[in-house]
Amino acid sequence: MLYLGSSFIFVLLSGYWYYSAQKNSLESDTYYRLNHLADKYSGMIINAQMKNLTLNLPKEEGYDYALISQKKAKDYKDDYYEKENYKVLVSSAPQEHLGIKFVLVKTESYFKKLHALQITVLSIMGLSFVGIVFISILLAKLFMRPLRQRVEQIEGFIQDVSHELNTPITALGMSASRAIKKGVFDKNILTNISISTKQLESIYKSLTYLNFSEHTQEAESLNLAPILRQIIRYYSELSDAKHIEIKVDISELDFKIIDTRAELLFSNLLSNAIKYSMPETTISITLKEDYFLIKDEGVGIEKEKLEDIFKLYKRSSNIAGGFGVGLNIVKQICEEYGIKVEVDSKIGKGSEFKLYFK
Repeated sequence: MLYLGSSFIFVLLSGYWYYSAQKNSLESDTYYRLNHLADKYSGMIINAQMKNLTLNLPKEEGYDYALISQKKAKDYKDDYYEKENYKVLVSSAPQEHLGIKFVLVKTESYFKKLHALQITVLSIMGLSFVGIVFISILLAKLFMRPLRQRVEQIEGFIQDVSHELNTPITALGMSASRAIKKGVFDKNILTNISISTKQLESIYKSLTYLNFSEHTQEAESLNLAPILRQIIRYYSELSDAKHIEIKVDISELDFKIIDTRAELLFSNLLSNAIKYSMPETTISITLKEDYFLIKDEGVGIEKEKLEDIFKLYKRSSNIAGGFGVGLNIVKQICEEYGIKVEVDSKIGKGSEFKLYFK
């Protein structure tokens, strides 16, 4: 509204200034044209008397004239005025030759042109304002589209997070209720509590990284093998619950990175693999001297979606839930530490993520 209001005032002022300038120009042109005709007629009157010629004054299109004799001159004087939609100029230039005291010249073309000018200015102002409104709507749509998309993403993200949090929280509540009723903490109940707690912790770590990724801790050379083994143990209960076998081939690999970043890197890749794998399948994990490989037998990713899977809030599939931040975090960490990522996936056969450590 502020933009439209200021634009309207600008158009209004511009139209007024243009109209005033054109009106003054038209006024001057009319005056000088009437004055020129009065001088022309006066010169012809004087010439007719000096040479004893018959006076024959030509009529100019759009202009009328009258010759005022000395007898009627008392009601006239040198003047320039408006009367009955005419611009009138009275000139005493004949100097009483042929008994003519004044020459009166008038025209209505000034008012016709002024009216046409008013219509033109108003039309231009109206079209200009309509054009500004149209452009403002167009620009608003263009500039608001990313914001609208961002808001939609955030709304979807909040809904997904709420859903993701609801599952482990519900499981924790049910397991705790069962334990209280039984009065005995059996293995299955404790396992459910442990799995739910780890899901909550994983969500917490991801959200913490996204919101507080600035760090003061310096990267140091770490052996990634123990960190990876720890992550695999951490998710073993979740993989066992789905009867997923994890095959490992881990060698020692030193890399300069913050330990929490390494944990988050492996954690997101492994949790994704478990999440999108069917029961009774296998996940293969390999860590060698310059690369890390994780391969699952899950649902796979469509080829056209491979370029978008690392974008924030993007999910390759809605089958297993999630809120689209895990792979984005993986990409951010890889970019931060110069790790190259390759993805290969086939629908119905699974996905393979390979990280190259420089």
